[in-house]
Amino acid sequence: MFILLLAVLPLQVIHCSSDNNVHETFTYTDRTGRQLECDRCPPGQFLRSRCTATQKSVCMPCPTGSFTAQWNHIGKCLRCSKCDFNQVATSACTADRDVQCECRQGYYNMHGMCMRHSQCPVGEGVLANGTATEDTVCQTCPDGTFSDIASNQQSCMQHQNCEAAGLKLVLKGCIWHNSVCASSEEAKSKDGAEYLKEILPNFFVHQKMNPRRLCQLVYKLNNGRPSCLSDSDSLAQINTWLASATVKQLRDLPAVLNVIQAAHVGEKLQNKLQRIDSHLKGISASENEVTE
Repeated sequence: MFILLLAVLPLQVIHCSSDNNVHETFTYTDRTGRQLECDRCPPGQFLRSRCTATQKSVCMPCPTGSFTAQWNHIGKCLRCSKCDFNQVATSACTADRDVQCECRQGYYNMHGMCMRHSQCPVGEGVLANGTATEDTVCQTCPDGTFSDIASNQQSCMQHQNCEAAGLKLVLKGCIWHNSVCASSEEAKSKDGAEYLKEILPNFFVHQKMNPRRLCQLVYKLNNGRPSCLSDSDSLAQINTWLASATVKQLRDLPAVLNVIQAAHVGEKLQNKLQRIDSHLKGISASENEVTE
């Protein structure tokens, strides 16, 4: 057994040594038909001239703006790459390594392309910010929190505590709007539709209405003047209309939605208005009890 091990061991050592050196040499046949084993060039250099029967390979350093990252026998270094659009360099190109790039801030790598970080829609907040390699992670706002803007930075925020602020609750918050609060004096003097105006811009965003229905709504609100070009344009015009809408126009809005065959959206809006009216009525009744 001992003699057998001695016989095998030298073969193993030779085999390992050969594997370690295989990347450092290459073979080629010269003009005389002789096969020669030449040295490769290390990373950062290129092959200026191959070996001969009497001379070793001649390697030269890569010129500025070029590189080789592996042992090689190429006659010219590779040209340094440039970072693509929406990429930034994390380290410059050197003689033995190409430039290293990653997606710039606000973008992430998806299948080799830098894509803009996704925005969490109204009603969702950022659970994890996007990185150079990962997209934004969103979550539906948990109970007691809301998000009223599309963002790739903002997390869900806590609903306002009306009582802690010395105010009365007019409308409880949900995932896409904050709680609506008012002082006792405001609750007595303002119509419920005026409080509805505070949440209406995000109401239409959150409902994700069919673009054609949204355009029809703009048409109705603008007295038959068609001017909607896109969803964002329609929403902008609805917000402009809201800024000057009267109480009657606001209270008629659910009916307008019914006319354009968006009854389910009109019903949700009517429910919001009824809740506001109910809370205002309760505030008024409690105030009257105190003064009696």
